Amino acid sequence: MAEPVSVAAEYLAGSRARAARTVLGQVVLPGEELLLPEQEDAEGPGGAGERPLSLNAGARSRVRVVCGPGLRRCGDRLLVTKCGRLRHKEPGSGYGGGVYWVDSQQKRYVPVKGDHVIGIVTAKSGDIFKVDVGGSEPASLSYLSFEGATKRNRPNVQVGDLIYGQFVVANKDMEPEMVCIDSCGRANGMGVIGQDGLLFKVTLGLIRKLLAPDCEIIQEVGKLYPLEIVFGMNGRIWVKAKTIQQTLILANILEACEHMTSDQRKQIFSRLAES
Repeated sequence: MAEPVSVAAEYLAGSRARAARTVLGQVVLPGEELLLPEQEDAEGPGGAGERPLSLNAGARSRVRVVCGPGLRRCGDRLLVTKCGRLRHKEPGSGYGGGVYWVDSQQKRYVPVKGDHVIGIVTAKSGDIFKVDVGGSEPASLSYLSFEGATKRNRPNVQVGDLIYGQFVVANKDMEPEMVCIDSCGRANGMGVIGQDGLLFKVTLGLIRKLLAPDCEIIQEVGKLYPLEIVFGMNGRIWVKAKTIQQTLILANILEACEHMTSDQRKQIFSRLAES
């Protein structure tokens, strides 16, 4: 192990800051420094161009760039904190610099505000439920955070139940808080998940892949068997089919999709469809 570590250390020591657009889709290592591009106004002299984006507080950037997981601002520098592939998503409106993040095979989940997760109720403490979400500490869930819940009409939640909810508070200095209603007070699919079905865990990278709008895996799985499925950003998946055998088949397929090519996946689906 000493030789690979020394090689990585020499690489980081001798490397300089690289433009993020030149390493998109490539593996980046913790400690690397990246330069984000800033696109000038097309109406200005010289037309559109690119220059390194300064992160100094005094500098006024024309482009808003969002740094996602795996990247951290350190003074006027942008550093990589996780090993993985650098990804970029263009802004939907056509303005701004989009979102940059590092796609890593991380299994330990860190709560993020707004994430929809699957949790397991572990305890009742007064009016608060303690929910295991796979993070460093359990999340708190109030009994009033369910659709139609009041002091007299309490939700039927027991220890061991599966909860699909959303984080409203999540930071390193406070216990995460989750709710099972949206901003309008509606459940919108959140709440207690049925007793049947199978819960299993995958990597966070696979979850992001399955939740992509153009994911072919979910489309192919939906054609195979009628099913109910719930994805949690904390790496948990709950799936239910008509029979136990079909449920186990779907769970095994979803777990194996992370390491299968498109051709291998199509061969498996065609065999299952014929059987």
